[in-house]
Amino acid sequence: MARLPILKTPKCLVGGAFIRSESGGVYPIHDATGAFLANFPQCTRKDLRNAVEAAAKALPGWAARSAYNRGQILYRLAEMLEARAQEMAEALAPGRKPSADALREVHAAIDRITHYAGWSDKFQGLLGSVNPVASPHFNFTVTEPVGIVGVLAPEERPLLALLSLLLPIITGGNTVVALASHSQPLPAILLGEMLAVSDLPAGVVNLLTGNRADLLPTFATHAHLRALSAVADARERTDLQTGAADSVKRVTLLPSESPIDWFAERQQGLYHIRDFVELKTTWHPVGA
Repeated sequence: MARLPILKTPKCLVGGAFIRSESGGVYPIHDATGAFLANFPQCTRKDLRNAVEAAAKALPGWAARSAYNRGQILYRLAEMLEARAQEMAEALAPGRKPSADALREVHAAIDRITHYAGWSDKFQGLLGSVNPVASPHFNFTVTEPVGIVGVLAPEERPLLALLSLLLPIITGGNTVVALASHSQPLPAILLGEMLAVSDLPAGVVNLLTGNRADLLPTFATHAHLRALSAVADARERTDLQTGAADSVKRVTLLPSESPIDWFAERQQGLYHIRDFVELKTTWHPVGA
């Protein structure tokens, strides 16, 4: 009798643990040939709130890490993705032989992780400053993380776009709750498996799957999310901005109506980190 293969049971990453949706809800995804691939967790608002709690617990420790250590941890993630590049390329096009485009996306994702690993101990020196003042004070400005950031990834480029959104956030010392692509969630699930066994502390990155329309209002209004980063259409942008106004969230939005070149250098760099840090200025009397 022919052997039946054991199919993967996708689970989301929350607080370093693999979870199913608290409701038990799932939605099916099919591979490129139309064959059933797996049932993915249909996360709910309760799952989102649980993820925010996990991110809140991880925030003090992650923010207190040295910039050098955060860079080491990101570089380790790049190493892990490099070692599993073929597997990730297969996840980008399940059911088919990995295409050159899928491999290109994986390699770009590895390069992007390495890029931000390099920035981890440099952005402070460029965004901070010593300020000349007309008084007997030493005045300087340093950066601090804003806190917990919500991320809404687009449907396209489910690996590269997701990483492009969350990497500058965690490089700056923040923690993340991210909603992955609804139609292509497998790369995010596989990324979560790598994060769980990397040196990244549990709860720094929390990855959810599910219906975007169900979760977007909670992302917008949750008081403990201090910033949002999303690719959204016009109606979603309005909803996010309106909901964020009550808790004075910082909102960084990219329009989904026009194509985004996620491979472009403008999708990475210092100013993406700056979007998710606060500038704190200290005055100290000279001679005191």
